[in-house]
Amino acid sequence: MEELDGEPTVTFVPGVNSKKKQMCFDWGPGELLVCETSFNNKGKSEMVPCCPFIYIIRKDVGVYSQILRKLFNESHGIFVGLQRIEEEFTGKSRKAQLVRVSKNYRSVIRACMEEMHQTTIAANDPASGRQFSSQVSILSVMELIWNLCEILFIEVAPAGPLLLLLLDWVRLHVCEVDTLSADVLGSENPSKHEGFWKLVTVLVLQGRLDEARQVLSKEADANPPSAGMCRVLGDLMRTMPILSPGNTQTLTELELRWQHWHEECGRHLQDGTFASSPPLESLCKVMLGDEAALLAHKDLLSNWYHFLVTRLLYSNPTVKPIDLHFYAQSSLDLFLGGESSPEPLDNILMAAFEFDIHQVIKECSIALSNWWFVAHLTDLLDHCRLLQSHNLYFGSNMREFLLLEYASGLFAHHSLWQLGVDYFDCCPELGRASLELHIERIPLNTEQKALKVLRVCEQRQMTEQVRSICKILAMKAVRNNRLGSALSWSIRARDAAFATLVSDRFLRDYCERGCFSDLDLIDNLGPAMMLSDRLTFLGKYREFHRLYGEKRFVEAASLLLSLMTSQIAPRSFWMTLLTDALPLLEQKQVIFSAEQTYELMRCLEDLTSGRPARAEPDAQRLEEGTGRPRPPPCSAVPRG
Repeated sequence: MEELDGEPTVTFVPGVNSKKKQMCFDWGPGELLVCETSFNNKGKSEMVPCCPFIYIIRKDVGVYSQILRKLFNESHGIFVGLQRIEEEFTGKSRKAQLVRVSKNYRSVIRACMEEMHQTTIAANDPASGRQFSSQVSILSVMELIWNLCEILFIEVAPAGPLLLLLLDWVRLHVCEVDTLSADVLGSENPSKHEGFWKLVTVLVLQGRLDEARQVLSKEADANPPSAGMCRVLGDLMRTMPILSPGNTQTLTELELRWQHWHEECGRHLQDGTFASSPPLESLCKVMLGDEAALLAHKDLLSNWYHFLVTRLLYSNPTVKPIDLHFYAQSSLDLFLGGESSPEPLDNILMAAFEFDIHQVIKECSIALSNWWFVAHLTDLLDHCRLLQSHNLYFGSNMREFLLLEYASGLFAHHSLWQLGVDYFDCCPELGRASLELHIERIPLNTEQKALKVLRVCEQRQMTEQVRSICKILAMKAVRNNRLGSALSWSIRARDAAFATLVSDRFLRDYCERGCFSDLDLIDNLGPAMMLSDRLTFLGKYREFHRLYGEKRFVEAASLLLSLMTSQIAPRSFWMTLLTDALPLLEQKQVIFSAEQTYELMRCLEDLTSGRPARAEPDAQRLEEGTGRPRPPPCSAVPRG
C-alpha cells in the first residue's frame, strides 16, 4: 500500500478571512497567485471585495536571498564536477573522491552559515535579525544532517573508526565549550572559577580527555588535598584505550584493553578513591558509562545524539554500524524521558542511524525550506550507488525528481536560471522536456538576456525554442521600428514569412525616406538572402544601387530588368523600378539593348493595363491578411 505523507503546512495570507470570502488561485512555474473572489456560497456576488489584493506565495523563497545565492552558485560547481567522477575514478580512489566532494559541500554550507551569522549580528532591524538567525539555524541543521550521512553512508566507517567520526561530529556541532574554556582558563584562579567543574565535565562528555587532564591539573595545583585524586583520575583519562587512525592494533585487542581499563575505573569507584570529592566521583561514573550519571548532566549534553555518542564512548567504543539504531532509539527515549515528543530533526537523525536513506530524504524534503539540500545529497548518494533500486511510480527515479524540483525553483529567479540548465541536463529521462518547458517561460527583458537563453537553446539543438525566441525578439524590434534588428532575428529564426514582412517594411521605409537604413546588414546578407523572395529582392535591389553608384551601368541595367521579369519584385514596387530605369535610358551610351527595352515596355504595359502578375508575393498576402494598407507606388531615382 502506498505510504501517505503528512499534512502539508498551512500558509496564512494576511488580511484574508477564508470563512467569509472564497479565494481563487492560479499556479505559476515557481509561485502561486492568490486573490479574493466576489463569488459566495449563496450564489450572490458582492460588488466590493473586502480584500482587494493579489498575494504571491513563492515556492522557493531561498533563491531570493543574497547569501543563499552564494550557496547555490558554489555548490553548482561542485555538482557539475561530481558528474565526471563516474567516468574518471574507480575503486578506493572513487570513494575518496566522493568523501572529498561531500566535505566540499559541507564547507560551502559552513561558509554560508558564518556569513549569515555575521549578517545577523550586524542587522539593525529586529525582524531582519530574527529572519537571518532562523536561516543560520536551518543551515546548521543541514550541515549536521549532511555530516552524519557522510559518516554513515559515504565513508561507511567500520567499528572503531566509526566512534571517532561520531565524536568529531558532536564536537563540531556542540562548540560552546571553546568559549567556556577561554573564559575559565583566562581567569586569575581557574580552579575557583564558577564554571571550572562545568568545563571539565563538558570536556569529558565530549571525549576530549587530554584537555580535561590539563584543566584538572589546575585543581591539583591549587588544592593539595585533592591532588592525589586528580592524579588518579588523570591517569585513567590518559590510559583510556582509543583506536586512533594510525594505530595498528586489531579491534579485538582494543576491546580487551578497554575492558581492563573499564574494570580499573570500577575498582577505584568501589574503593571510594573519589568519595571525598563529589565532582571527581561524578566524572568517574561518567567514564564508566553510568546512564544515571550521564543523564544528571543532561543540561551539558544539550541533545540526545550528544548523549548517544558519549554513552557509546564510555560503554561500547567498538560499536558496530548495524547496532547503532538500537543505541540511538534507547538514547532518544532516555533523554526525552517521555516529557516531549521527537522533533523533525530527531526523526531525520533516527532514520539515518537506522540506515534508512529514503526516509532521511523524505523527512528532509518535508522539514527543510528548499530543495537544495535533498537534491544535492540525493545526487551524491546516487553516485555512491545507494539509490539505484528506488524508482518512483511516475517514471523518474528519486534523484532525478529532486533535481527537477530544485532546477524548477532556480528558474523562478532572474539570473539563477542559468544554474538550473545544468541540473536539467543531468536528468536523462525528463530533463530535456522540463528544460524546454521552463526556458519558454523566461521573461526576455533585455537583448543580452535573450542572447544567453538563445545560446543555451542552440547548444542543445532546441530548434523550436530557438525559432520562438527569435520570433519574439523580431516582433519587439518591429514594434520599436528597429528594422535591422528585426531582420537579423527573423533570419536567425529561419522564419521566411516574417523576413518577408520585415523586407517589405525596409522597402516602404526606402520609399518614404529615399535611402536604406542598416546598409551593413543588407550588404552582408549572403546565403540568408535566399530565405524568402522578398528578402532576395531587397538584397538584389540594394546591389543594383551599389552597381549604379559605381557607374557599372550595364550590370545595373541587367540586374534591374531581371528583378522585374522574374516576378521577384512586388508589383507595387514596379513603378519605382521603371523610374529607376529612366536615368539609364538617358545615358549617352546605349545601356539597354533593344530586347531589354522591349521587356521594359512590356512591364510598363502590364502595370498600366492592370493585368495581374503571374505570382503574388508572400508579403503582399501577409499585408492583406493583417489589414494593413499597401504602400503606394514610389517614384524615385537610385539613391544610396
